[in-house]
Amino acid sequence: MERALAVHHGVFGRIAIYKFCEPMVSHAHREAHLTFLLDGPESAMPVEGVAGPLTQETVVGCSPWHEHSFKPGSLTNPSTFLVLYVSPIWFAQRETEFRPGMRFGTHLFYRTQKIKGYVNRLANLLMMGDTSDLIEGYIYELTRESFNESVRRSDMSEAITANPRRVSDYRVRRSIEAMKNKVGNTMVIEEIAAESGLSRAHFFKLFKDNTGLSPNIYLNTLRVEESLRQIVNPSQTIGVISENLGFSSQASFSRFFISHVGLAPGEYRQFTAS
Repeated sequence: MERALAVHHGVFGRIAIYKFCEPMVSHAHREAHLTFLLDGPESAMPVEGVAGPLTQETVVGCSPWHEHSFKPGSLTNPSTFLVLYVSPIWFAQRETEFRPGMRFGTHLFYRTQKIKGYVNRLANLLMMGDTSDLIEGYIYELTRESFNESVRRSDMSEAITANPRRVSDYRVRRSIEAMKNKVGNTMVIEEIAAESGLSRAHFFKLFKDNTGLSPNIYLNTLRVEESLRQIVNPSQTIGVISENLGFSSQASFSRFFISHVGLAPGEYRQFTAS
């Protein structure tokens, strides 16, 4: 069971309240990702292989391009979450201390009273359908307080000023450009590896060393981003979007979208349009 209770896109990124109990596959985002359990069974969000329990006292923060997944606490009793996907560039423009490559000091930390207050206010505003500038202000404050708390918990003051992961190998950079240019095509990772002049095993290792992700997860991240961009455009049907992204059928695209975003593409569109 998956259900979006509220979804809002903006220059900051996107924010949503989801109610679901389905597992999600390993994936990544270019945004900073914050997850807060609002109600229901406790769940888990492992980040780069490290446990991330989601309770009403904890926060799981996932830095840009860091691999994570979702494990529900129950497969029948859904939980409700407030989730933020915050653009590092937008955040850095508002907070000069933070660079676009900012990363959390630790991915697991506890909610301060300020964090709890911002979570409650944002949840209430979203449920009331308020998409005024007020919501953007609270997103900024919640993100700032969460990053500061993650740094305090880890004693890693350099985390907020860290540079993004650098892709140093030209073959990996070239393969990433190929993925971006052909995100709507049916691509086989082995073909990209062959174009780089490397064996599959060598290419996978080199890609992981440079990006922190496998080629498959990186490509799927690009496909999710493009699907989200197209879904908020009401002039395109879900069937056309699935074709644009190289899926063999709309059902195949829907399964992919659910496993990465947490709900069906049609339902996601319904809430972004409302």
